[in-house]
Amino acid sequence: MLTRTSSQSLTDQLAGRFAERIRARLLLPGTRLPSVRECARQQGVSPYTVVAAYDQLLAQGLVEARKQRGFFVRDVVATERVSSASSTGRQALREPAEPGPLPAGSRINATALIRGMFHQASTKPQPGAGVFPSEWLETTFLPAAVRKVTSGKALAEGSLKYGEPMGDSTLRAALAKKLNGIGVPATQAQIITTVGATHALDVVSRTVLKPGDPVMVEEPGWSVEFARLVALGMRVLPVPRRADGPDLDIMARYCEQYKPRLFVSVSVFHNPTGYCLTPGSAHRVLQLAHQHDFHIVEDDTYSHIAPEHATRLSVLDGLQRTIYVSGFAKILAPNWRVGFLAAPPPLVERMLDAKLLGTLTTPSLLEKALAICMEQGQLRRHAERVRTRLDAARARCVKLALAAGCTFAAEPAGLFGWVDTGVDTDILAMRMLDEGYLLAPGALFHATAQPCTLMRINFATAQDATFWRVFERCVAEQRRS
Repeated sequence: MLTRTSSQSLTDQLAGRFAERIRARLLLPGTRLPSVRECARQQGVSPYTVVAAYDQLLAQGLVEARKQRGFFVRDVVATERVSSASSTGRQALREPAEPGPLPAGSRINATALIRGMFHQASTKPQPGAGVFPSEWLETTFLPAAVRKVTSGKALAEGSLKYGEPMGDSTLRAALAKKLNGIGVPATQAQIITTVGATHALDVVSRTVLKPGDPVMVEEPGWSVEFARLVALGMRVLPVPRRADGPDLDIMARYCEQYKPRLFVSVSVFHNPTGYCLTPGSAHRVLQLAHQHDFHIVEDDTYSHIAPEHATRLSVLDGLQRTIYVSGFAKILAPNWRVGFLAAPPPLVERMLDAKLLGTLTTPSLLEKALAICMEQGQLRRHAERVRTRLDAARARCVKLALAAGCTFAAEPAGLFGWVDTGVDTDILAMRMLDEGYLLAPGALFHATAQPCTLMRINFATAQDATFWRVFERCVAEQRRS
């Protein structure tokens, strides 16, 4: 909060707060700042102080004033690029081509979500977080496994040379056993380790796609994937995600009109809705894939907290047109960045080439330590404990959210809840950030920028009754303004 005891003036404090958030991409280009009167009321300062602060932001080139509309965040990165190009006599960068059928003017702002993952708004629990709280992931077996693979001769053998190109063979054997346990018929020879699940998705894209290829993605969905595909030059085709699966009519229309090469799907505990694919929808998706000759990459990031025999495309298809992707960031150690993919045999060598060109090999010491955790059953027992704890947290969080006047747009399941607040959550997120809480507004999960009353909450980090009291107050203030 602003303080009158600071060595900085209230104007400088307020301008500095907005400037920090704009440069960190926590306030996206095009975001409207609160009106002068509204900001003054929120911060407990005079309108003159707000005007002076906004003037500072204008002078720094961080915002622009639009007549009778207010102050809006400028695209600082694009502005700097254009300025740099002009200063060196080069042609300024142009806007990128529209990604397929996305409407004119659309933009994919994944950077705010990514930066938000690493931004500690305060020491309070963060309902917009994408992972479990660190205390949920603390174990004794993980450090023990690391000590084992870094002691004496094991350290020399594991760190003084590159690891195996496909990934540590012991880990890949453990992964094959795990996949077969849930019905995915993968052999060790079909599994390639990666630097996290996001890297696995990138390896798949660079193997089966070329710039300009149409790619179907679920919407709402993981906006980092939207942005990553656009950055690779792909044409993004958003497919509405429903409770039973993707909108099959839209998929069929895309197949006829655009002939997509890939469909990216989260079948189990879809992010952000928590939906799970039904068998009927899964069979129809696979029929479309065979009929129109496209591959499916199935992101099973939440497999560790999901039912073993949930409907998965990779199980029904037997890894013919499907590519299975997962990792361990959500359940064990986000910083280890250990992921993997299981691919159809004809694609394995090409995907290995893509991996080697991007990273050479992956960190074998961490892979060996993870293999120990899996072989000894420690990871499985840890996941069971986390699931039990999450079930209790979800029940408590749902009660608090309903009591605060929210409704659930999807049946609560998994790690995330898809909540309707009744107000614009982009604006609400700014208010809550002032209170020390980071939200994940619904607009971040769509391929096109649009006002949205939805937000994603993390059931593990949204159990704090204090957060919901602050939330209620901020929603009430927003409705009055």
